[in-house]
Amino acid sequence: MIRVVVADDQAVVRSGLRMILEANADIRVVGEAVNGRDAVTQCRELQPDVVLMDIRMPVLDGIAATEELIRQGSSTRVIVLTSYGVDENLFAALSAGAHGFFLKTDQPEQLIHAVHRVSSDDTQLGAEVVALLLDRFLTSPQSSTSPPEMLRHLTARELEVLLTMGQGLSNAEIAARLFVSEGTAKTHVTRILTKLHLRDRTQAVVFCYEHGLLRPGARPPT
Repeated sequence: MIRVVVADDQAVVRSGLRMILEANADIRVVGEAVNGRDAVTQCRELQPDVVLMDIRMPVLDGIAATEELIRQGSSTRVIVLTSYGVDENLFAALSAGAHGFFLKTDQPEQLIHAVHRVSSDDTQLGAEVVALLLDRFLTSPQSSTSPPEMLRHLTARELEVLLTMGQGLSNAEIAARLFVSEGTAKTHVTRILTKLHLRDRTQAVVFCYEHGLLRPGARPPT
């Protein structure tokens, strides 16, 4: 059972999200928060697997609440939801430590899928969000013209796994592509994040594009 807290200052939105989530048999909404401070408190007390965090809330906004959860070492994973423009909010949310970012206009099944993946230590972004990320790297100059020195710390297999992470593949998908067990794939992912001093898989995606390891539309070697 995946335990979820829904944080939004609008009661009708909280009720709608609860209905969407609990239509899935293995998701249970264990709390509803009316602002960012309330969300932090409920995550500390209820220790849910995932919190759906609205960005614009009173008392403490969703970005600041996410930052506070990360500072506290919370194991709750954050999916940010917004009905506003994604540009500046997207990068602020990912920098704060969010593991997912969706628009409230995205399809319900996308959100259900995201809750499952994020609760399993993956990162999940909406289709429009991914397009925005790729557009940023297409229109911005490369921040690095050569591979960073820290890549020398990766084994050949870990480099392969890093490239698949850069495409947003889950552990199961990495395992299938590289013909290894899912447990082995997860171990590689953990080691890569540690060696490259990356917080999560989202940072791994950004790392691959920032350093020219991947280009939009390119596939890692198979």
